[in-house]
Amino acid sequence: MNAPRPLRGLLAASVATSLLSGCMFGPDYQRPDAGLPASYEAGTAAAASPAVERGWWKLFEDDTLNKLVAEALAGNANIALAAARIDQADAYAREVESAWFPPVDANLGSTRARASSVNPSRSATAPLQTKTLTGNLSTSFELDFWGKLRRAGESARAQALASRAARDTVELTLVSQVTSAYLNLRSLDAQIAVSRTTQQAREEALRIAQARAERGLSSDLDLQQALGAAAAIRAQTADLQRQRAAAEHQLGLLTGNLGLQIAPADLRTLSAPPLPPAGLPSELLDARPDLRQAEEQLHAANAMVGVAKGALFPTIMLTAAYGSQSPALASLFTSPASTWNLGLALTYSIFDSGKRQARLDQASAQQQQALATYIQSVRTAFTEVRDALDAVQQYALSTKALQTQMQATQRTLDLAEKRYRAGYSPYLEVLDAQRSSNDSTLAYLRARQSQLAATVSLYAALGGGWQPQASTAEK
Repeated sequence: MNAPRPLRGLLAASVATSLLSGCMFGPDYQRPDAGLPASYEAGTAAAASPAVERGWWKLFEDDTLNKLVAEALAGNANIALAAARIDQADAYAREVESAWFPPVDANLGSTRARASSVNPSRSATAPLQTKTLTGNLSTSFELDFWGKLRRAGESARAQALASRAARDTVELTLVSQVTSAYLNLRSLDAQIAVSRTTQQAREEALRIAQARAERGLSSDLDLQQALGAAAAIRAQTADLQRQRAAAEHQLGLLTGNLGLQIAPADLRTLSAPPLPPAGLPSELLDARPDLRQAEEQLHAANAMVGVAKGALFPTIMLTAAYGSQSPALASLFTSPASTWNLGLALTYSIFDSGKRQARLDQASAQQQQALATYIQSVRTAFTEVRDALDAVQQYALSTKALQTQMQATQRTLDLAEKRYRAGYSPYLEVLDAQRSSNDSTLAYLRARQSQLAATVSLYAALGGGWQPQASTAEK
């Protein structure tokens, strides 16, 4: 059963006219100017730089960290959620784009009818009962002369790309969180080791103070000071162990391994990764997945303005059918039994109480919201890079100064212990030196952790290597 040439030609021409030659309302998307400076530091020149490569956390040269990141990317529920949203957005885009092409319905039916035997207009030879078999293919779809359907597809595809960028944002955030949490864990390991060393020294000092007091070689004041110092360091060690357990639990949550246990190791064994070049601020627009997500959402909202504008114009529908009608199955698919019809229908709402204009106003307002969100996201990203650059620089200075202080307080402690054992100074002098040495070492370790964490923040602020396959501007 072949459709007649006029029907086939008209149908093809209608579809081609709809998809190719029709106009398309609404503004074409262009990336807005976010007003980014030429460089991160005023008065300094900046040059383009290679993008940060994914896998930067491996520069710490720590197998445990690499394993934790891999487990997090494979087992974190937020990534599974983001992946499901991608599938949903892709399916919605396919649904929207299906309106670009005519649906084809197949119909097959059989009817029986009985005419009135007293109808004067009925021929005497006509049978009272008749049977009719029908079979046809039919279609009815909107011709997209105004570009409304194409703009809807453009919006849906932009939302699908936004969902991919959202997943990249989740992955980058997760990797940064795992790396920072691991640095915190290793810092606590080192602090616990220092605290335990100090605790051992104070427990030994307490034992000596008790022995000296029993022999009358020292005052009760020295003994009470030793007792208080030993109790204080025990409390400090217990609190650090509590913090370490919480850090380990956090890593278990991030990786999806709630029973995670990590052997202690020292923060000072980690390699310090090289600092990535900051490059040009404009490079952030494609490098950061959160900015790509915001831009694709702006693109989607921009296209929906075109959808709302297209709805202001008449809807043009094409209907067509081709089939057969016969009283007998044997002749149903023969040429004499063939039927066809073709029609165009134009529908336009003359009065709708301003509903379509209100929808256009809503779409325009949503586009302005998406624009403001994008501009603010770009400015926030620029500020995050500047903050990370400053933090890396300042933490490097403070870490170096605290290292010098730590070394000086350790030498002071050595001298104080020698003077006390020789009887030249009271135990209070040793206690003060121990406290200073302990505090300065812990301060150094925290500063070192902050310095490394600032490096992580800088890598993340520059996009972390989650580069796009194609930017919006290239589509």
